[in-house]
Amino acid sequence: MKVFKFGGASIKDAEGFRNVKRILDFYTKDELIIIVSALGKTTNALEQIATAYINKTGEAIGLLNKLRAHHFEILSSLLPENHPAFDELNNSFVEIDWILEDEPSDSYDYIYDQIVSIGEMASTKMLSAFLNENGMKVQWKDARDFIKTDNNYREGKIDWDKTERNCQDKIPAILKQGWMLTQGFIGGTTENLTTTLGREGSDYSAAVIAYCMNAESVTIWKDVPGVLNADPRYFTDPKKINELSYKEAIEMTFYGATVIHPKTMKPLQNKNIPLHVKSFLYPELDGSVIRENVVNENVIPVLVLKPEQILISVSPKDFSFMDEENLENIFNLMVKHRVHFNMMQNAAISVSFCADHIPQRIHPFLEALSSQYKILTNDGLQLLTIRHYNDEVIQQLTANRKILLEQKTRQTIQMVVNS
Repeated sequence: MKVFKFGGASIKDAEGFRNVKRILDFYTKDELIIIVSALGKTTNALEQIATAYINKTGEAIGLLNKLRAHHFEILSSLLPENHPAFDELNNSFVEIDWILEDEPSDSYDYIYDQIVSIGEMASTKMLSAFLNENGMKVQWKDARDFIKTDNNYREGKIDWDKTERNCQDKIPAILKQGWMLTQGFIGGTTENLTTTLGREGSDYSAAVIAYCMNAESVTIWKDVPGVLNADPRYFTDPKKINELSYKEAIEMTFYGATVIHPKTMKPLQNKNIPLHVKSFLYPELDGSVIRENVVNENVIPVLVLKPEQILISVSPKDFSFMDEENLENIFNLMVKHRVHFNMMQNAAISVSFCADHIPQRIHPFLEALSSQYKILTNDGLQLLTIRHYNDEVIQQLTANRKILLEQKTRQTIQMVVNS
């Protein structure tokens, strides 16, 4: 049994849906679980709707109607107009209509998950209907019935015991009837409320299900030829890495490489399940494979750039040392406000850390800190990480840039730089 994951870029338009079918035509003899993301750019659009609703800007309904029309336009290119999938798709968006009818009263993170998760529900209903209409026996299933999490909205933590039990109890019978198609990115609480697993969490969903079902392999279909040593959005002339170990992939994703969700690798490593990264544009090519025991592993520089960073420097107002008690207090506030630091450096009377600049989390965190500490911030920054660095690469990437903070180990250098 294999697990396939198709991201939003693979189904951004009607031709993308047809291309997914062409890929699946090569695997008709395999037992497949297919994990699917929201249509390309849909998650961003739903985030805008959630923000507009919370902030009461009056734009939420208009943004939703535009997004709904885009989905129906694609579906109209794929299916006859009287197909029941149109009602199914409409029912998904009606769930957001119901939310928007009421005044916002819950937390932003909870509302975010209830709205943004609809992207995956809509896309999977569309793809399932299209594949079945074209002769493929596919069963649409709700991921929330399998993947169970806690109530940590926007970053749901997997309840592994319940999730594994659900998968092993339910999925074998489903696969006897054909392929299973379900959503990435989302899970459900014990109260049947929707959670999400973090941005780009569909990769993680594929790994979770593969782990629970002891899958032969996982394949992530992307718009790049495989794992690259640099993100082509930020760096020129990226190079494909044909194979790499779990350890190297974990290091890359930990530092922010976006080709794979950071949490994806560990479940696969624990059961030695290989991960293939292949191009949905050129499915006949080999792509990259991540597995154990890679011989002569690639050591070319790996470049990672994280935009929208904020550098926060904290020092006690009484000029006492930045001791364990102060650090514990700061870390507790980080946990409370769900602020994740990507790099940290401490000195005698201060600690500095670079974090993702998410205003809904950073602003309350800084406010809570300000009662006890002096705070300095720099925003609009980037975090540049180079694994397997050399002096030439460092000089090339930092020319004409101001470095605000730097850390270096034998394998990795990280620098907070101006944009």
